[in-house]
Amino acid sequence: MAYRLGVRLTGGMITDREEGGSFREWCRWMKDAGFQAVDVPDLTPEVKRTAEEAGLSIGSFDVAQVSALFSRDEGKSAAALESVRGQMARSAELGGKVCFMCLKPEDNAMPRKETFARFKEIFPVLAADAERLGVKIVFEGWPGPAPHYPTLGCTPEVLRAMFEAVPSPALGVNYDPSHLIRLGIDYLRFLREFADRVGHVHAKDCVVLSENVYLYGRHQAAAFGHQVKFSEGPWRYTIPGEGEADWAAIAAELDFAGYEGAVSVELEDHRYHGSVENCRRGLIRTLNHLVPLFR
Repeated sequence: MAYRLGVRLTGGMITDREEGGSFREWCRWMKDAGFQAVDVPDLTPEVKRTAEEAGLSIGSFDVAQVSALFSRDEGKSAAALESVRGQMARSAELGGKVCFMCLKPEDNAMPRKETFARFKEIFPVLAADAERLGVKIVFEGWPGPAPHYPTLGCTPEVLRAMFEAVPSPALGVNYDPSHLIRLGIDYLRFLREFADRVGHVHAKDCVVLSENVYLYGRHQAAAFGHQVKFSEGPWRYTIPGEGEADWAAIAAELDFAGYEGAVSVELEDHRYHGSVENCRRGLIRTLNHLVPLFR
């Protein structure tokens, strides 16, 4: 199957301080480069119009205040729930189909059991809205910041419990092998188990740095080593083709699953960062690696 290849265009990539860095300029460049979709941090009428004028479809949209859903302040949590419901409804009116959420609580020290209890209270409401709106809510696999790694929905253990507690077909996963690789989870087995839940795909890779693992292990930060961006030392995120994921195998598994969504590059690689030119260099290298496999 041929997939739409896209880019997760984050706020950090969009800038008016550098030539070519505005959202409009990025959309035009992406289309000219060969991309077909864009993931956006906020789906507004202007964003939709700009993407469509460039010939791009919307891959996914984000919503704000997700962390506040898990606040211990009941008033704050209730207000966040109404805000998220409103954002999702407005995005659906603009044609948004995939709502990206990272279930990281505002208190990073909150135990995941407590976050899960809040999930069971809140997400039946959001799932019902999503079903009515024709939206798929997909959960990000980033485990969150050290030392607590508090994000809900990153491991098979927790995802099984989440989908059992709220079995709505409107809830799914954002498949990103990079997070699974750094966590030591079999990324292909994960894809096979949750194939019917995959609502979006991020094309991002990861490499485990064996020498760094030897020097200071997987869980204790280096005392003297140089820290690079998009890394915690024992591993670092990379563009597809420069990490450990087998993207041909991933493409085959997505085919077997009947996946029909976009495959969007999430550019988090210190080698291709820091400027519009450098980001575009990484995106072109990624596109060259993925096109033979996904189109």
